[in-house]
Amino acid sequence: MSQRRIDEVLASHENTTVSFEFFPPKTPAGMEKLKKRLELFREQDPVFVDFTWGAGGSTSALTMDLSAEAAAMGINVNMHLTCTNMPESLVHEALACARKHGIVNIVALRGDPPSGQDRWVVSEGGFSCALDLVKFIRTESKEHFGISVAGYPEGHPEVIKEVDSSKVHGLSEAEKGRLVKMEDKVFVCSDEDFQAELAYLKKKVDAGANVIITQMFFDTKVFLTFVEACRRIGISVPIVPGIMLISSLAGFNKMTAFCKTRVPDELRSKLDSIKDDAEAVKRFGIEFTTNLCKQLLDAGIRNLHFYTLNTEEATFAVLKNLNLLKT
Repeated sequence: MSQRRIDEVLASHENTTVSFEFFPPKTPAGMEKLKKRLELFREQDPVFVDFTWGAGGSTSALTMDLSAEAAAMGINVNMHLTCTNMPESLVHEALACARKHGIVNIVALRGDPPSGQDRWVVSEGGFSCALDLVKFIRTESKEHFGISVAGYPEGHPEVIKEVDSSKVHGLSEAEKGRLVKMEDKVFVCSDEDFQAELAYLKKKVDAGANVIITQMFFDTKVFLTFVEACRRIGISVPIVPGIMLISSLAGFNKMTAFCKTRVPDELRSKLDSIKDDAEAVKRFGIEFTTNLCKQLLDAGIRNLHFYTLNTEEATFAVLKNLNLLKT
């Protein structure tokens, strides 16, 4: 099957579509297991699969290997590409690799700081942000590639800042809707910063991005409010919700802390009540994610993107609950 641009595929679908994200495993054995799992995911007829690039480009070769493997299997691929430790010459090479394997979709990201670094810095001869990367891809390839970019319903983690708990009552209703609680602290992306984030996202779209894939969220209202805000400022491209499966409490806590993700009080309370029962956490994770997806579908969202954590069990359980699992 030939590769197709994601924006064109989504435009041609009236029914619910799904897509899946994976990360390159750290061992050869893990890579082989994931390649075998791809066949299971291929049977779900995803609009696309994508493979993360790795902080600092640490897994870039593996990302390209997995992308090529999936493309050879007839799976539509959306290949991650970041600015971290990527001078222009290496971006050229990555785009050439994508062309070689028929891949026509790129996820253009700034990327996280390399391991051991707290701050993100521009590589010599590289790009300073995702906007620069989008512009470069469009200049270099014209309309050959469909370009996806990241969207942050709660604001980018770097602009989600701590707020004095005594001042929470003075926040706007929109800010309260984005409020993040971590341990004894509270954080929020201010309305001013949120509008700046939206303006930057529109610049990426105006520069040539065709699809927005969001950061994970656990509050449906946060995502829907973000979509409404995007539409108000003229962003009309598809906005695909990124859905993270809750498979373990330790992993959930690590990811939500890293991304400064809003966790509704009722979700936190439930997880705390079953924290000593790993199987109960998995079962509840499937139940919670199913309900989250149902809320999105009821709101008219038709594209669901699952962060699979490289396993099929929880993702397929949710799809089965939604009557979307193909067998």
